Amino acid sequence: MSPNGSDLPHAPEGAGGTPMPRRPMLRKLQQALAAGLVLATATGCTSKDFPRLGMPTPVTDEAPRILSLWQGSWAAALAVGVLVWGLILWSVIFHRRSRSKVEVPPQTRYNMPIEALYTVVPIIIIAVLFYFTARDETKLLATSSKPTHVVNVVGYQWSWGFNYVENVDGDAKTDVNTDHALDKELKAIPDRMTKGFPQGAEGVYDVGTPGERNPQNNNPGPTLWLPKGEKVQFILTSRDVIHSFWVLPFLMKQDVIPGHVNRFEVTPNREGTFRGKCAELCGVDHSRMLFNVKVVSPERYQKHLEELAKKGQTGYIPAGTASTGDAKNAETNNP
Repeated sequence: MSPNGSDLPHAPEGAGGTPMPRRPMLRKLQQALAAGLVLATATGCTSKDFPRLGMPTPVTDEAPRILSLWQGSWAAALAVGVLVWGLILWSVIFHRRSRSKVEVPPQTRYNMPIEALYTVVPIIIIAVLFYFTARDETKLLATSSKPTHVVNVVGYQWSWGFNYVENVDGDAKTDVNTDHALDKELKAIPDRMTKGFPQGAEGVYDVGTPGERNPQNNNPGPTLWLPKGEKVQFILTSRDVIHSFWVLPFLMKQDVIPGHVNRFEVTPNREGTFRGKCAELCGVDHSRMLFNVKVVSPERYQKHLEELAKKGQTGYIPAGTASTGDAKNAETNNP
């Protein structure tokens, strides 16, 4: 070692030859807070949007139940997160090496109370979440034996078709059975579901293409019309691969599966035009499988059906791939 200590390590020097001070912890904290503020404000959410935690404004009678489940799940996740983060920070602060001066702290093994705690608590959390999920799912998937309106949603690469199973002309004598439509175009739908079709439902249809646009808002895709304040049952069928029927402000979606028919019901409670899309990767033009949902008064809805009939769009488009053999009606308890 030199007499003046010139060979000892020195702190890094600044431009003036003076040692550079360490960055204070306060500056790091300020930077972290600034980054958090940017993340919180860059989403563009308002104070009214925050309670929904990113969900759109509900537009059906059933959607608030989904929103409540979503909010409860976030609350439970936040509580668990705060507990875990707190334990981590407590361990980091109070069991750091510089504080205890111990190279290897005492090791705890086979502590039955602790092991029971971190086994039982997660089971309780999962059981509670399962209960609320099963309860709400049962309510959301419940269907009527005689729904007010029935719409067969047909998914195909790469757009949507809508069969309105309605008694458009008001004559109960005209029926889908008259021209054997149930044996042809709608053969993919199980018999247990067709029993709920309105009497005299000769039906009209609308079919879309990826390049089609809504004339009111210029949004891409065909437009599905629904009546406000009246329950609508959707029967979902596919012609080719698995799609997924998702209307954003309905806050729920269901898969559209070839050879397997799903259905659910909603009651729209707000007029307007809303966006819908396919939520299942289904091929090259999956991103173009968009559509619109236009909720109008029941009178305007009936008029729209009559307009489709005047255009010659009576009857139905093929619903899709049918189940074979006994599988078509095997799931008698499926909603």
